[in-house]
Amino acid sequence: MRYVQRVTNCILMNNDDVLMLKKPSRGWWVAPGGKMEQRESILESVTREFKEETGLNIKQPELRGIYTIIIEEQGNILDEWMMFTFQAKKYTGQMLNESPEGILDWKQKNEFVNLQMAKGDYEIFDHVIHGEGIMYGNFTYTEGFDLLSYRLEVAGKPPKVYETKQNIQKVGMDNGQN
Repeated sequence: MRYVQRVTNCILMNNDDVLMLKKPSRGWWVAPGGKMEQRESILESVTREFKEETGLNIKQPELRGIYTIIIEEQGNILDEWMMFTFQAKKYTGQMLNESPEGILDWKQKNEFVNLQMAKGDYEIFDHVIHGEGIMYGNFTYTEGFDLLSYRLEVAGKPPKVYETKQNIQKVGMDNGQN
């Protein structure tokens, strides 16, 4: 049986700015967060992880997205995790000069579209910054983090679906279609 990792992150807004973290491994910008510990609630996890990575205590974080992330190669699932994305607009504390996870920086709220990120993260940031409610979805990536597909849903709106041609062809072959 495969273990599904659980991850929390938070998009902290301060007026028109968003606190972001640039991870050194890929040079991608992300919302601060990380892996949940055993017996930890998602609220406990996002609060703890955000404090560890930024030095800041988020106040009243609101759940904005629940996602399944799948890593696959040639149709075989290599890894899977659940990600719970929060938004906060209030915080206390002093931001770390140096995060153990990368470079912290306040960015203008619409600047994320020009930053290097995982392709699916653009959808997540857009929803949290500009949308309403909770987004539910799944993202499928290759091992090298090329986006193969996603399906995103917000109550009362039609689903947003994306599939690469490569993934459509693979799915078609898996179903015996050509």
